[in-house]
Amino acid sequence: MSESLKLLSSMATRLPLGELCGAYQRSTGLRVDLEAVGGVDAAQRVQAGERFDVVVLASPVIDQLTSEGHLLAGSRLDLVRSGVAVAVRAGATRPSIDTEAALKAAVLAAPTVGYSTGPSGQHLIKVFERWGILHQVRDRIVQARPGIPVGQLVAEGQVALGFQQLSELLPLAGIEILGLLPAAVQVLTTFSGGVASRSMRPDEARSVLAFMASPEFAPLKQRYGMQEA
Repeated sequence: MSESLKLLSSMATRLPLGELCGAYQRSTGLRVDLEAVGGVDAAQRVQAGERFDVVVLASPVIDQLTSEGHLLAGSRLDLVRSGVAVAVRAGATRPSIDTEAALKAAVLAAPTVGYSTGPSGQHLIKVFERWGILHQVRDRIVQARPGIPVGQLVAEGQVALGFQQLSELLPLAGIEILGLLPAAVQVLTTFSGGVASRSMRPDEARSVLAFMASPEFAPLKQRYGMQEA
């Protein structure tokens, strides 16, 4: 049997990609080993020259790595789109987040607000700036370390109101998901895959991405709170 391919991803896509790797192995007999870490760490490892075959990260990061020569030009495939959701600790009071005004009020009332180092966290800071409240909440913001789910901090009581990709909140115990951000402040992050320029088997890596992008896996992705890209 051929040596397995190496796939590096951020934590946001860990669960659906894990299932897709299993489906690919059953279909082709070729194993794909998935390693999921914080998105910032993943990009840095690729930039440092660590050898992988496939990399799946937020599309702007994939484009950056491609422009830097770490991924093969023309190999990008969009796999899923993911929205940002809000969570509180299980049993805690559930503030309304149904409208932009309600969400803003919930943020201002929360003793601590958690967000990630990934795209959802970057978006949240921009929202707070647009609302003109960043100076009010800055001292109450807790940024999860790369690879640590915001929901984990919520479950442990370190954060009262947590924001992260829905796919990362769904599998966690000890939290209650209030819902997705209101449409007025929602952002859909596209997660894409690219073939690493250091891969010794680029054709097989492309095959893995094409398999994962197949429309037949839309229901699988939806189970994890994601949409087909």
